[in-house]
Amino acid sequence: MPVSSFFHVRAIARVMPVVLAAALGACSSFDQGTRNLADALTLYRPEVVQGNFVSREQVGALQPGMTRLQVRDILGTPLITSLFHEQRWDYVFTMQRQGVAPQRYRLTVFFNGDVLERFDGDDMPSETEFVQRIGRERKLKVPVLEASEEQLAKFPTSSPGGADGAADAAETAQPAASYPPLEPAR
Repeated sequence: MPVSSFFHVRAIARVMPVVLAAALGACSSFDQGTRNLADALTLYRPEVVQGNFVSREQVGALQPGMTRLQVRDILGTPLITSLFHEQRWDYVFTMQRQGVAPQRYRLTVFFNGDVLERFDGDDMPSETEFVQRIGRERKLKVPVLEASEEQLAKFPTSSPGGADGAADAAETAQPAASYPPLEPAR
């Protein structure tokens, strides 16, 4: 073996452990600063809302003594129900946005038979706060969901025929006894 190649092999043998140590050190230094840099380079990450959104207004409408059906009408179908905990419904939702720690909300509703006994959970955001959290770049306005007296006056409060007209309307609302064929006869 020539002398120059011997020194070349020894030099590689000395440099190789340093290169390996640097490479392994680089792998372990993927910390929060590197994650922040990666997040800055990410062009778009969608905001994710998962679960059943329950607003402060919905929780305010709950009252002990309501039936399960009334609770479901207010809150929607529960995210979690269990055969082993039949008297309990759980509503959970999370919000994940870029640059903000994930937010998690929970509401548990307890029944005694078919009647709402009590409920417990986190302080829920109002509908306006929820909309503002989702649309942080542009300020979104939550529409008013109540009709004024002036708007309600535009619609008739009873049927045109009075009490008999209501019975006529109920009769006309009945489904047809037979339907036309789907395809023309040949």
